[in-house]
Amino acid sequence: MTPHDIQLLVTALVSVLCLVALIVSRLRVHPLLALLIVSVGAGLFTGMPLDKLVAAISGGAGKTLGAVGLVVALGAMLGKVLADSGVTDSLASAILDRASRKALPWAMAGVAFIVGIPMFFEVGLIVLLPLIFGVARKLEAEQKGSGSAYVYVGVPVIAALAAMHGMVPPHPGPLTAIATLKTSVGATMIYGFIAALPAIVLAGPVYGSFIARRLTVRPDDALIAQYAPDAAAAKEAAHGAPATHRAPPGLALGVLAALAPALLMLMHAVGEMLLPKGSALLHFTAFVGHPIIAMLLGVIFAVLALRPGQPEAVRKALSDSIKPIANVLLIIAGGGAFQQVLTDARVGDAIVHLSQQLPVSPLLLGWLISMLLSVSTGSATVGIVGAAGLLAPLAASGNAVNQPLLALSIGCGSLFFNYANHAGFWLVKESFGMSLGEATKTISVVQSIVALVGLGMVMLMNLLPPLA
Repeated sequence: MTPHDIQLLVTALVSVLCLVALIVSRLRVHPLLALLIVSVGAGLFTGMPLDKLVAAISGGAGKTLGAVGLVVALGAMLGKVLADSGVTDSLASAILDRASRKALPWAMAGVAFIVGIPMFFEVGLIVLLPLIFGVARKLEAEQKGSGSAYVYVGVPVIAALAAMHGMVPPHPGPLTAIATLKTSVGATMIYGFIAALPAIVLAGPVYGSFIARRLTVRPDDALIAQYAPDAAAAKEAAHGAPATHRAPPGLALGVLAALAPALLMLMHAVGEMLLPKGSALLHFTAFVGHPIIAMLLGVIFAVLALRPGQPEAVRKALSDSIKPIANVLLIIAGGGAFQQVLTDARVGDAIVHLSQQLPVSPLLLGWLISMLLSVSTGSATVGIVGAAGLLAPLAASGNAVNQPLLALSIGCGSLFFNYANHAGFWLVKESFGMSLGEATKTISVVQSIVALVGLGMVMLMNLLPPLA
């Protein structure tokens, strides 16, 4: 390593520390402002010309939003359509009618696995809260005094949503890593599904059954009444519904609508492995399997199949679905600006030189960088964008790196120890009426298990021939 490499690494380290200080100190600077301030400072300290610094900030923000922002917005729209059309309620009824007490955590994890494909963590949890509270309320009446029914039912949902959010496209984290590393969406998705399954099992039903017996968590009564009214109130509300209310769609149709984008992207992945390069069918699967097109087709299908003949209601619902993700999109833009400044300053080259001298696997290095950034800044997005940006030159350097697995490893690292500087932590805490300690024992530990199991699966799959 040269002195210039050391200077660049010190700049990156100081930038991250400043970012942490701005966000978590008493200043409480918004992550977007903090990212932009640190980006400017890093560019000035490395001697970037002012015009190139401005171009890096604007170009990085725009490029990242172009690759990820549309998919995030479309995912929020799809989630809203699924919720408003009654798909979630249909799943709840099916679970309550068919699952035994011991099978409930597994069934809830399965539902969250499906619903979590198009939704990021916070939206997925909000959509599934009625299902969680409805199932837990019934279970609570049966078990009486044997721990928290809400933790028993809720932890598997948290685990599944977290795993899907960090490991599987079309979620913004994996898509950001894929776009930055210029790797395959299909291969990353397949790896992500494989890694997510054991992570969900261990962090969800297994850990949930263990910790639920040791907690007495119960949400506020008013919140339970809002999300899970008793049978009489629910019946009255149904009879009082407006004439335009439609019965919930069939369960199979609802599940198909939730899975449609993932199926299109998986079709592209299969086409890449089975079809000859240059074939017309491969070009077609590449088009419909592109994340933006797949999500667009998924939203269109969901609207036509689940909410036909309701143009005004659908338009309002889709508009409302964008509002909660504005903050996420802004952080993505700021993270892209920060990443581009570090890239243009050649910090990534210094990382490459350093990694060549350290006996650390690039997959482990990506996990560690993403984990440290996420834990310190309170943003999984910042962790993913920062780690992917720093390791992009290494991935493109010609070294034997499985790039889809590197993207997955970075996504897993971003999930580790979600704590009080993460929005999702507070959403879980307040929704379930938990203390700080109880929230730490649930969401923080659950996401740490998911992150560690995901890393272990990445290392195991790296021993096999690559998919792409």
